[in-house]
This record gives sequence, structure tokens and C-alpha cells, in this order.
Amino acid sequence: MDFDLPEDLIAAREKIREFAKREITQDLAFKYDKDEKYPFEIREKAFKEGIINYQNPWQMLIAIEELCRQDPGMGIAATVSLFGVEVIMLFGSDRQKEKYLPLVNSGKAIMGLAVTEPGGGSDVAGLKTTATKKGDRYIINGSKMFITNGQIADFVVMLTRTSTPDSKRHHGLSTFIVETNREGFKANKLEGKLGVRATNTAELILTNVEVPAENMVGEEGKGFYYIMTFFNISRIYVAAQALGIAQGTLDRVIEHVHRMKDSGEYVDENIQFAIAEVATRIEASRMLTYKAASYLFQFKPDPKITSMAKAYAAETAVFAAEKALEITGVSGLNSDLERFFRDAKIMEIWEGTSEIEKLIITRMITKQDGEGN
Repeated sequence: MDFDLPEDLIAAREKIREFAKREITQDLAFKYDKDEKYPFEIREKAFKEGIINYQNPWQMLIAIEELCRQDPGMGIAATVSLFGVEVIMLFGSDRQKEKYLPLVNSGKAIMGLAVTEPGGGSDVAGLKTTATKKGDRYIINGSKMFITNGQIADFVVMLTRTSTPDSKRHHGLSTFIVETNREGFKANKLEGKLGVRATNTAELILTNVEVPAENMVGEEGKGFYYIMTFFNISRIYVAAQALGIAQGTLDRVIEHVHRMKDSGEYVDENIQFAIAEVATRIEASRMLTYKAASYLFQFKPDPKITSMAKAYAAETAVFAAEKALEITGVSGLNSDLERFFRDAKIMEIWEGTSEIEKLIITRMITKQDGEGN
């Protein structure tokens, strides 16, 4: 068992790290957080320099980690323009793949995934947005909330209800590709978020939005399963985001400690203990994240390990940010650690809350135990 990355990925990490330090400056990170604007130019440069390469999933994972290590808001914004693409890749028709995938893979288009609804949160099966068939088209009505890229996307993959559910609420859900320039589609940007303010988040309102039947992804009524499959992929990338945040906070704490030593201050044992614990949790998070990724990239994902990686890395990011502020005190509050602290919290919420992940872990473990008995 080899825990070292191959040389090409080590070289890729170095290239990405150099790009992040050069392009995501502290002044820019502060500006986009303050202005709550999407950094289009960083995304364009990342595509141009080959930083974003969805054809190489390991490089993509490392890119997310390293860019978020430099700044979570801009790092996520630069890498999330393909959010939801796996649904089309895995379940889309040949026509859909030919039409949409080249656009997002080349950076010429931005897409999003529209699942969450007002008041819905983790209750995916309870969504209320409807798609009613009318001839060769579907009429979509409803609303979505907290949609990443919602206001800047060229199209979104949207989960809707196409039929009344039977005894199981997750039945009767279907996915559609919905272009954002269609009549009746409205996106309202959400402002004043706690963190990741450089990302674009919106409320979507759909009023009699017509989409051709050929825009349905996969089979009617299978949408819930498609989205759950997607979450088993995207949670690994969220774990990488959290890993980057945790590592970035540790980087800054170590710089702080070096400044303390240079000025002759004593670094007491409590600080040393905290640094050791944060570093250990980061290493454990990295092992879990890379293990989950190795299963996924071999086309045999393990939902239990995926949920472990996402939940643990997310909690590690929050823990690391809290410890960083405790160690640095007032100087940390007046530095980019304040932003990292705010950005960390969303890791425990999106793509499945930590509580949801722990439910999945327990269900998978008890199911396996049952099968073993």
C-alpha cells in the first residue's frame, strides 16, 4: 500500500499551489468577500492554465484542496462552475452530453444543480417544484433556494416532481436541464451570507417555465436516485474543500507561531497541544478523503467512507478555524483567519449536514452487519 501521490500529481499540486499564491492575493480575497461578487477572472485563468481539468479527477480534487487552502470563497468559486455535471455524464442522453458537456468542461458555460427548496433543507423527497407534461414539453412551477451559481449559470440540472408519490415520497421525482434564459425563470441573488461570499448563491423562481421533453435527464421518476448518486460523488469534493480550509488555517497559525518566536514570546504547551491536534485531524481527514476518492475514481464508491470523509473533514475545518482564532486572538480577528472562520461553517451544512452523514454511516454499518449475520 503506497500512501505517496504519483509524481504527476505531486507536480500538479505544486503548479496549482503556485497559481493560488500568485492569483488569489489577500487583497483580492478581501475584496470579493466584502463586495460579495463572483470572481469571473480567476475562474477564466484557472481554465486557461489547466488548473481545472475535469478529465483528471485526482487533479480536480487536489485543485479544490489547494485553492481553498489559499482562500475558500474564491477557491470554491473557481472550481464550482461544473457543479452537477456528473448527473449529465452518468444519466444524460448522448444528445445532452454532446450539447452541454463540452461547454462546461471547456469553461465556456457555467452550470448549477437546483435541488434545495425553501423550508426543505435535507428533505429532498419532500420538494414541491412540479413539472407537468403538456404535449412534447414540461411546464415547471416552483422555487429553489440556496442554489450555487443560481444567478450566473447558463443552465441548471433541476429536480422536480412529475407525478404524485405513492407510499414512498421519493418516488415520482425527475431531473431536467433548464436553461436560465427561458421565459418565466427568475434568479434573485442572496446577499449577506455568513461565508463563501465570493460564490454566487441565489433563489430561483419558476413560473410556467417550458422545457422540451428531451431535456429530461434519464428516466421519468428516477430523479431522486440520480441526485443521491451525485451526492455520493460531490461529497468527496466538499471534503476536499473542508480539507483545504483546515490546512489553510493551520498554515496561518504556524506563521503566527513563527512570529511569536521571532519576537521572543513563549509558545506555551496549550498552543502546542492545539496545533498537534489540528494537524492530526487534518491528516486523518486527508486519509479519509483520499480513500473515498480512490474508491470513487475506480467506479466503486463506498457511501459509508464518503460520508465519513465529508462529515469528519467538515468538522475538522470548523475545529481548526476555532482553534486558530483562540491561538491568534485579536491579531487573528483582524486577519484572513476571520474569513476562514466564517467560510468553514458551510462545510457542515451543504451536500448533506453532518447529522445526515452520520445517519448514512450508521445505516450502512448496521446494514453490513445484518448481511454478515
